[in-house]
Amino acid sequence: MIRAIALDDEQPALEIIDFFCSQIAGIELLKTFTKSAEARLYLEEHPVELIFLDINMPAISGIDFFRNIPHEIMVIFTTAFSEYAVEGFELKAIDYLLKPFTLQRFQQATQKAIDLQQFYLQNQQQYLYFKVDYGLVKVFVSDIIFIEGLDNYLKIHLLNQKPLIVRMTMKACLENLSNNQFVRVHRSFIVAIKHIQFVRNKMIFISKETTLPLGNSYEEGFFNIYGK
Repeated sequence: MIRAIALDDEQPALEIIDFFCSQIAGIELLKTFTKSAEARLYLEEHPVELIFLDINMPAISGIDFFRNIPHEIMVIFTTAFSEYAVEGFELKAIDYLLKPFTLQRFQQATQKAIDLQQFYLQNQQQYLYFKVDYGLVKVFVSDIIFIEGLDNYLKIHLLNQKPLIVRMTMKACLENLSNNQFVRVHRSFIVAIKHIQFVRNKMIFISKETTLPLGNSYEEGFFNIYGK
């Protein structure tokens, strides 16, 4: 199931998207927004895979809004102006829906997102892309040792590389990692199971120099996975 939100300054347009999503298996529209600031705050705390995004909005264009999203999300642009199409596709949009669009055309666009999500899930154990500054950094999953939460940022500790600082929530990051390879052990730490040397007195030893605390609320879940 792909989790999605929609942002459009016109409420009727959002109602159409809401109705169309209800007709499509595989898309769950969590929330709709008419204000970009509210949508941005929501994205900081609630991970989604897809956003339906109007381009021509008064406060900020949909293109600029998408450029400033802190983590990787699929986007389907919706607009009444065809001249934005080229710029939309340059941002690697899933599709570009010209208003007014039909349910059939909407289904075609969302199917592209579903197909891409399925492909990603099949290959996510190999590598992930993290948005850093104004570009994407490719990280091999096998290189991730542990992930440290720093307020609104994550510090990704990697094998034989400098740590990577990304703007992303712990929850969103964990949902992109295999639950049989990574486990959350503390409110501030996610660890790759294969890099754990041993556990003693609620301390997880990655090496002689590196240890992570095992939080009380994560202990049972950790040993359910680590014990296997």
